[in-house]
Amino acid sequence: MKKQTAVIAIGILGLTLSLVAQEGSTTGAKGAFNGHALPTLGNEFTPVAPPDIANGPVPRMADGHPDLHGPWLGGGSNSDIEAMGGLKPGELPLLPWAKALRDQRKEADEPYLYCTPMSVPRVNPYPWNFIQSYTSKGPGTIYVVHENGDAGRIRHIFMDGRKHPDDLIPSWWGHSIGRWEKDTLVIDTVGYNDKFWFDSRGTPHTEQLHTVERWTRINYGTMTNDFTLDDPGALSRPVQLKFTARALPPGSELMEFICTENNQYGIAAGIENIYKDKGFGLEASPAEQK
Repeated sequence: MKKQTAVIAIGILGLTLSLVAQEGSTTGAKGAFNGHALPTLGNEFTPVAPPDIANGPVPRMADGHPDLHGPWLGGGSNSDIEAMGGLKPGELPLLPWAKALRDQRKEADEPYLYCTPMSVPRVNPYPWNFIQSYTSKGPGTIYVVHENGDAGRIRHIFMDGRKHPDDLIPSWWGHSIGRWEKDTLVIDTVGYNDKFWFDSRGTPHTEQLHTVERWTRINYGTMTNDFTLDDPGALSRPVQLKFTARALPPGSELMEFICTENNQYGIAAGIENIYKDKGFGLEASPAEQK
């Protein structure tokens, strides 16, 4: 509990400072931010766009494709990928070994608390954003930036028509290629490592993981993520999930948050780095142990 309390307190403080800087002041009734209703703590920490803005038209890029810029809240799993993805308890088709591993994991041990990336489809109650780029040849790489939880790494989604390499080295974010299907951004990703968790419940996966995300902005304030989860190493069959992201009020921006690998802010809060002595792949090197 000590670990979780410290991390949550730091996150709330950072978001409060960020929002005050963006808007200038906090005014209005309790539970509101500059007149915008604040969701409850169990949902998100940050205000979303009010209905009169959220229900507005989809903004578009110069080429006619939807502008996916938010920033956004939600759109993925956090506490429980099964429940948040729209499944009933027990519907996620985990193989016996994967279910047993999930059931023995503890939330306090989840990797992203120790400065490792959340990966896909993980989000936490902090904003994130799509950044769309363009080149002389058309749509360029799309970048995904998280305010908290990406350990400083920016996800790349290649839009130039390339294929997945045959000799991928497993990585935290995998190799993502994207394409447009009308107004839907389709992202195909392979080459994940098996180190991150899908949720704080501890749902695991293997390096055979293959995901397909279908992002559709249906109005200014709402974007859906129809998500295909395929991992024959951990699941008995592919499964379809659905998540929804909500846009922040116009003018909102992400604050800078850098989570370093040796977790100095956690050390200052009395949170030890369990990866130094529990063999999670980030333990101290032989030279450091001497």
